Amino acid sequence: MRIRRCAALWLEPRELASFQLDDLLAGGAGVVSRLCWFAHAPHLPEAVEVDAAHVPLLGALSPVDWAERNDLDARFDEAAVDSLLAAGLLLAEDTDATQTDMRFREQGWFSAAAMTHMACRWEAVDGPATMAEQELDSNEGLLRQHGAPPASGGVQGNADAEIGLPRIAHDAFDRLLDARATCRNFDVGAVLPLATFSRLMARVFGARGIGRPAPGFKVFKRTSPSGGALHPSECFLIVQRVEGLAPGLYRYRIDGHALEPRVPAVIPPQPGDLGTLPLGDQPARAWTVEELRAFARIAVAGQDFFADAPVLCILAPRFQRNFWKYRNHAKAYRVCVLDVGHLSQTLQLCATRAGLGPFVTGAINEVDLERAFGMTAFAQSPLVVCGFGKRAATLVESEFDPNRRVWPR
Repeated sequence: MRIRRCAALWLEPRELASFQLDDLLAGGAGVVSRLCWFAHAPHLPEAVEVDAAHVPLLGALSPVDWAERNDLDARFDEAAVDSLLAAGLLLAEDTDATQTDMRFREQGWFSAAAMTHMACRWEAVDGPATMAEQELDSNEGLLRQHGAPPASGGVQGNADAEIGLPRIAHDAFDRLLDARATCRNFDVGAVLPLATFSRLMARVFGARGIGRPAPGFKVFKRTSPSGGALHPSECFLIVQRVEGLAPGLYRYRIDGHALEPRVPAVIPPQPGDLGTLPLGDQPARAWTVEELRAFARIAVAGQDFFADAPVLCILAPRFQRNFWKYRNHAKAYRVCVLDVGHLSQTLQLCATRAGLGPFVTGAINEVDLERAFGMTAFAQSPLVVCGFGKRAATLVESEFDPNRRVWPR
C-alpha cells in the first residue's frame, strides 16, 4: 500500500475547556482546560482532533510523492498511521478519501484561502438567538459590551491641508441611491408578479452579451463586473411567493434565462428547526409552503425578517470557473467574494428601482444550503443570500432609513 499526505493541511493548537465535577469538589473552579491539536483540511467536512504524538508524522510526509506503508510502519508507530488514515489526513491509493482529495486538487485553490473558506462556514446557527445570549442584539448592548466603535472616518489628518470638493446637485440616480435601504419588513401576503421577477433576474443575473475570445472559450457579459469576465457566481433560489411559480428551490440558468427546479436533497425542515439532515433512505420530494419557510429561516441563520421575503437568492460561485484562470492564486478567492458583492449591489438597486424592498446578508448557514442544493463545499459554496419583495405597510422591524425615503415620518 502506498500513502501520501492530503493536498492541503493546517494544524491548529487549541485550548478546550470543560466542566469537571471532581475538580469542583476538590476546591477548584470546576473548569479544566486541555491543549490539543486540530487538523484543518479542505477536502474534509470539518476539523479533526489529532493526537499530539502523531503531528510529526504529518510533517514528514509529502502531499505529492507516495511512500510505502511498510516503510512508514518501520519509521513511525503503526497505530499513528492507522489513525491518520481513518481521519482522512493520510491517503492510501484508490480509496474514496483519495478521490475526494483529488477533486479538491483539481479546483486550483490557494491553500490558505481554502482553509479560510471551509473553516468559516456555518451549520444550524441561529444568529439572532446567539446575539441575544451575548447581549449584543441592541445598540445599547453593543456599547455596553464593546465600548464605543472606532471612528467612522479613521484618524483625523491635517485639517488645514484638506481640499474641499464642489457640492453636486442630486439627480434621479442619486434619489435612487438614497432610496436603497435594507428591507426587514416584507408583506407576507403579497405575491410578486412574474414579469417583475423575470425582469430583475434578467437585469442582475442574465446575459447581456456573449463573447468568444478563443475557440472553446465562451464568456457572458452581465451588468456587474467579474474578474477575468468569468462570472463564476450562480444564483440558486428559494421561491416562496411568485405569480405562476410553484414554491420551491430553483437554479437560474444564465444561458437561457430560465429556471431549473431542484428537488431538495435533505429531510424537509419544520418550523423551529435549526439545521438540515440528509435524506438517508427517505425519498426526495417537493416541500410544502411551511417547510420551505422553515428552510428559508435556516438559510439566513434565524433572521426571520429576511426569511419572509418572497424570493431569496443564494449566490454561490463555482470556484473552478474562476480558478481556471487564476490557478493557485493568492487573490482568486477574493475575486469570488467581490463577484457576489457586485451582484448583490446590482440586485439592491434594481429591486429599489422596481419599488421593492431588498436585502443581503452574509450571516447564512452555508453547510445547510450546500446540503439542500447538493453542492460540494470546495467546488461550489454560498457566500451571501439576497432577497427582494414588496415591503409591508407597517414598520415593525427597524430599518436604517435616515433620509426618510422609504418610511416618511
